[in-house]
Amino acid sequence: MELLLSCCHSPRWAERMAAHRPYPTTDALLAAAEEAGYDLAGPDLDEALAAECPAPPHPDAPPAARTALRAAHAAYESRFGHAFVISLEGVRPGERLDAVLAAIRSRLGNEPDEERAVAADELRRLARSRLAFALARGLTFPRADL
Repeated sequence: MELLLSCCHSPRWAERMAAHRPYPTTDALLAAAEEAGYDLAGPDLDEALAAECPAPPHPDAPPAARTALRAAHAAYESRFGHAFVISLEGVRPGERLDAVLAAIRSRLGNEPDEERAVAADELRRLARSRLAFALARGLTFPRADL
């Protein structure tokens, strides 16, 4: 269960994933992860978002970029009450800082309900990506999990 909770910090999501095992293929597992994300009720989503924290910039990022990122994250958290979440799957490492800053700036203009839907979608993408990454690294799930 620990590995599942590291993918999405919602016990309901992790329990649902574990309850539907075994998964016949990796694609079935990843599809189930996404589907389970759609079933999160408001409190479950709040719990998962509360456990997220912003990823730090690359250590080689210039000080001005670090400052801009900290300020953007603080503005986002102040407006919406949780950490900014974004899936950067498919974004090259050298472009991630710009992508995050642009996304935060863009999403700060969202109404709270609209942003909650966007954050939920990003959280589903993150959970799926984290799960795929764990599988790609050769991590296996104990029988109790999957």
